[in-house]
Amino acid sequence: MKLLYKEWALAAHPSLYIFTFMGCLVMVPAYPYTVIFMFGCLSPYITFTYARETNDAWYTATLPVTKRDMVGAKCLLLMSAQIGQLLISIPFVVLRSAIGIAPNPVGMDPTLAWYGAGLTIYAAFNLIFLTNYYRTGYKAGRAFILAMVPVMLLMAAGEACTHIPAFSFLDDNHPEQLLRQLPLLAAGLLLYGGSMAAAFSISAKRFEKVDL
Repeated sequence: MKLLYKEWALAAHPSLYIFTFMGCLVMVPAYPYTVIFMFGCLSPYITFTYARETNDAWYTATLPVTKRDMVGAKCLLLMSAQIGQLLISIPFVVLRSAIGIAPNPVGMDPTLAWYGAGLTIYAAFNLIFLTNYYRTGYKAGRAFILAMVPVMLLMAAGEACTHIPAFSFLDDNHPEQLLRQLPLLAAGLLLYGGSMAAAFSISAKRFEKVDL
């Protein structure tokens, strides 16, 4: 936990704080809400680039921690920012419903299925980005480009599927339809947890071979 505090206090780029609060964008009418998840992918890239420029890896290596600990701290930083973003969005989703904002004509409304889609997008991004970044410990650009390919495809699929009648229930906030969406939310949680465990394991092994 001390390393996680160090990450937020010293290593996190200011954009990470700003983009974590982008969950409030669910209040904006007629907005493609899956773009919110793109912010949750963009901020880690900026933060990892910022860490490279400030020699964060070298500084952390001088502390009494292992390379595995260093990777674990970065993973926790990403998880806390991404899960924090989703949690911050919840009161705004409730407020949106309370004040009667019209259904989103652009794509997905913030339903349980939307949260499941977000977790799935983050799962794909984190696994690809982290495992490729820690091949070297400093090349964030290539890792980001590789990770954004499935992210963009998943975002497009999520926005498009709500316009298909067979999947219209994914865009419905009625209690009966929310129950139908629960398996998608559960699948997203499982994918996110599994991808983070795999990303940490693979990244730690790769980073241990990197000469700082």
